[in-house]
Amino acid sequence: MSTPPVLRFAPSPTGLLHVGNARTALYNALFAWREGGTFILRYDDTDTARSSEAFAEAIAQDVAWLGLAPDRVEHQSRRLDRYDAAVARLKALGRLYPAYETEAELEAMRQSRRRRGLPPIYDRAALKLTGEARAAWEAEGRRPHWRFKLDGRQVVWDDMVRGRQGVDTATLSDPVLVREDGSYLYTLTSVVDDIEMGVTHVVRGEDHVTNSGVQIEIIEALGGPVPRFGHHNLLVLPSGEGLSKRLGHLSLRALREEGEESLAVAALAVLTGTSLAVEPVAGLDALAAKIDFTKISRAPARFDPAELSALTAATLHHLPFEAVAGRLAALGVGGGDDFWRAVRGNLNRLADAADWWRVVDGPVDPAVVPENTVFLEQAAALLPQTPWDGEVYPRWIAALKPASGRAGRALFHPLRLALTGRESGPEMKALLPLIGREKAAARLRGENA
Repeated sequence: MSTPPVLRFAPSPTGLLHVGNARTALYNALFAWREGGTFILRYDDTDTARSSEAFAEAIAQDVAWLGLAPDRVEHQSRRLDRYDAAVARLKALGRLYPAYETEAELEAMRQSRRRRGLPPIYDRAALKLTGEARAAWEAEGRRPHWRFKLDGRQVVWDDMVRGRQGVDTATLSDPVLVREDGSYLYTLTSVVDDIEMGVTHVVRGEDHVTNSGVQIEIIEALGGPVPRFGHHNLLVLPSGEGLSKRLGHLSLRALREEGEESLAVAALAVLTGTSLAVEPVAGLDALAAKIDFTKISRAPARFDPAELSALTAATLHHLPFEAVAGRLAALGVGGGDDFWRAVRGNLNRLADAADWWRVVDGPVDPAVVPENTVFLEQAAALLPQTPWDGEVYPRWIAALKPASGRAGRALFHPLRLALTGRESGPEMKALLPLIGREKAAARLRGENA
């Protein structure tokens, strides 16, 4: 790619991000970084009635949790002068015109067209209004919304996901770009920002395909370069229901609080609904290397929370200690790399590591049944002397097995119960050096240590 790409993720701070939003954010950020480009986080916050600072902060936290550090952060609410200028230019070009219909009148118009077998699109009645008629409406207190006059042509582009795409804008209503109260709609602000910020690629959900035909006309009217578009399939619930910020489906905050790994969320969000295998990844760089827009399916992609939980566990089983060291410390877990290697294969959530650290660090209540008391006393007497290394357990077992006459489960199970208080868990070869000789001896004697 000759010119470094510029991509953006433009959420509205009107609710919590869900995994479908994460899919879009990840495609944009990872593609930009892989190609040496720029990733912009841009808040679509011109709807002041629905946008909130709390949701904006929640979005920032979610984006950070995914591991995405934007190269640039923008707020559309701070760029109103740019939109004012764009509106003035479109008016001067004759591409914006005032319309005075109320929502009730527009709905009646749509119903009338449906009854006549016509598409329920705006009939451009406002273009026929005389100056006197407009003045009369305004004298009644009506304020216009402003519509962009479409060319009514076939708008075609080469979509990075879907191939050749076309939208016949003659089949669409002229879009409203400015509301009656003077506030701007995303259709306008997105175009203005993409032009001014040099956005080269727009990657978003397939529900925006029609919007792209409209926005290309607006871009061209404003004299801007048309970016490359890519419209990925949407994630849905296992039931087939679409995801919703309003309903809180699979919000990133909830997944974080449930202990899901951000890297697992990222991998499943990116790879689900593609021809690529859904599997653990070592990091975001490895995930970025997998992105191929031509391998994204055209069908909706089902996001299964049960599959996410399994992928979280599998991700933990592969993570190096360096990737989790800070989080383990925050959980009060010690033991370093040796402990992590010993327990990671038994974790479903990172928080489970704290349970195993308590097993190592103590105290624990050893599970000692009377019939094993003599055997465990013998096992304590045969514990190797310190220092202990990674082979202390095999050496111990090699001495204990012939001395006790035990083998198999009769040998190993009582030792695990006494040393950990658990029926199963990580390999004792890895745990015993971490427990240490003193605590091991006390637990074999049935003491809380």
